[in-house]
Amino acid sequence: MTDPGAFLVIVGPTATGKTALSLAVAEALDGEIVSMDSRQVYRGMDIGTAKATARDRARVPHHGLDLVDPDARYSAGRFARDARRWIEEIRARSHTPVLVGGTGFFLKALIEPMFAEPVLDERRRAALRQYLGTLSRERLGAWVCRLDPERAALAIEGGPHRVGRTLEVALLSGRPLSEWHRVAAPEHEALDGVIVLLELPREALYRRIDARTCAMVRDGLVEEVRALLDRGVDAGAPGMTGTGYREAAQHLAGKMDLDETVRRIAQSTRRYARRQQTWFRHQLPAGVPALDASAPVDEQVAAVLDVWNARREARRAKGKG
Repeated sequence: MTDPGAFLVIVGPTATGKTALSLAVAEALDGEIVSMDSRQVYRGMDIGTAKATARDRARVPHHGLDLVDPDARYSAGRFARDARRWIEEIRARSHTPVLVGGTGFFLKALIEPMFAEPVLDERRRAALRQYLGTLSRERLGAWVCRLDPERAALAIEGGPHRVGRTLEVALLSGRPLSEWHRVAAPEHEALDGVIVLLELPREALYRRIDARTCAMVRDGLVEEVRALLDRGVDAGAPGMTGTGYREAAQHLAGKMDLDETVRRIAQSTRRYARRQQTWFRHQLPAGVPALDASAPVDEQVAAVLDVWNARREARRAKGKG
């Protein structure tokens, strides 16, 4: 890995308390926070993404929030390009970049850079995207299994938009996305960061998820989704496919009552948390320290600072400053 400047990364499944910890750590390190969350990039989606509040942003500068409208796509590759710029700018101010979130692919795009994407004709891409939008999930799944069997399971798990991107690359470049990942040169050199992982026992995590789901609905999640739909955002737009938004839109369409909506949001969030735990277990670099997310925040902050300072000492010993 190259070493253009260390940064701190706090990762963990949803509802492990990353926001509270990152604010306290950033204040201790004179830092600025970079959101590493694929849903917090969307404007108008605050409650259901647990986005940092105005008060949070007044405490610590934030980057990576409210970048695009819900009908736009925001890829891991774009995040990597944006985050590299934010990290450089934060360090130029002599502050510490603190990346925080649960979107593992965003992190991987920084520490294991993605290939340089093939140039695709935008007119043909738009026409293909429109056509794919008319197909059922079953049909899309069948297509991706035929055109990119190596990536099919990952694409299908990621939902219609990941399937769509996989199909776009295969059909418009003539080569499957899995092959581009395997043989194409990375777009950037890898960045070096200090990563810590927040963990909770599954039952404790589920209790937090259930409580947070109820709080989100109480705080206006359904009203937030109604406002987006009233503004003309399609229920199938990229931002609206996330957990909470999908279920709230179905509730507003009369497909389920509010109690069932809350139950399904919590259920979907628990499934998502399990996928995050699996990803972190298998995809994070070896030796990433795991912190107890049930400990008091001040104890968590002390543990993070211990890891950070130890790494800084090791870097200085190697002459990297």
